[in-house]
Amino acid sequence: MFEALVTMCMLAAATPEAPLPGETCRAALLPGFAAETKAACERASRRVPRQPVAGAKEEGLPFCAPRPASVLTFSEVASGVFVHRGAVAEPDPANVGDVSNIAFIVGSRSIAVIDAGGSRKVGEEVYLAIRERSALPITHLILTHMHPDHVFGAEPLQEAGATILGQANLPRALADRAETYRANFARLIGGPAFLGTRAPVPDRVIAKQEVVDLGDRLLELRAWPSAHTATDLTVFDRTSGILFAGDLLFDTHTPALDGSLRGWLAVLSQMKGLPARLVVPGHGGPLLDWPQAAEPLERYLGVLEADTKRALEDGLGLGLASEAIGRSEAGRWHLFDLFNPRNATAAYTELEWDP
Repeated sequence: MFEALVTMCMLAAATPEAPLPGETCRAALLPGFAAETKAACERASRRVPRQPVAGAKEEGLPFCAPRPASVLTFSEVASGVFVHRGAVAEPDPANVGDVSNIAFIVGSRSIAVIDAGGSRKVGEEVYLAIRERSALPITHLILTHMHPDHVFGAEPLQEAGATILGQANLPRALADRAETYRANFARLIGGPAFLGTRAPVPDRVIAKQEVVDLGDRLLELRAWPSAHTATDLTVFDRTSGILFAGDLLFDTHTPALDGSLRGWLAVLSQMKGLPARLVVPGHGGPLLDWPQAAEPLERYLGVLEADTKRALEDGLGLGLASEAIGRSEAGRWHLFDLFNPRNATAAYTELEWDP
């Protein structure tokens, strides 16, 4: 099988180490033009009008080459359910934004992907991993929330035919943050890996609940009130009994509070009533028992709440409070010193004006 690619380039700025600017290039996959022969792939890629990949200059016409193998590892955790465990790390040039869990589910007619990674490059690798296992159409990409490490790989999957679904608040949230997210991730990842990456625009939103039928496989999508973020969405696969929680559930990776502390605790309590027996968290895992997997996160959020109340009662200002809140949890989580101060600030701000 042959796939279409295009050479993308960008002008790299001068640095003290490299005082002269130079051009950085990479070959980017263009899903949607695959064919059994090179000639058929070339005809398709040059005949069909398309928009150039964003954020980069394309050098020459698309060209076709044998389909490469994906560099991502996906494990089949249940029949037709494949999960990739992202690195528990900050995005950097080595991991190219592959720092969150990604899954895809294969039905009898089509495939749904859950989250897409933190760069176009990661999204291309997800597409290749799917094609190593199935030729069925990729019809849905479900984004569990707005954070860039989950959404920036969306565009190659959309090019492959997927409709992008998200919670009702997702389009506005991404539109408001797109440039900030892109600038931050471009700085963290840098170089060729981030070429062509942009925030997606969802095709359709879920306000409450919806069922997606992949053919003999029903996925229940559910939107939640403000918790981890104001854009949280979960997916429950009825066939396997697996819940895909996105970042409503963290494992080993320090949780990130970008919504409501009390809202998150309330949502977790409701989620424990779902009929799932296993869960894929947004980070860590990747497959855990449910609802037992919620216990460490509930403990951490409970500590945040209790410590924040105590700091407010003691009259501590935000600066001192943010150094103390949650500190007893430090040995239980990775990346604690990066995320906990932000969580402490968010908790303090939320609870400060509570009656």
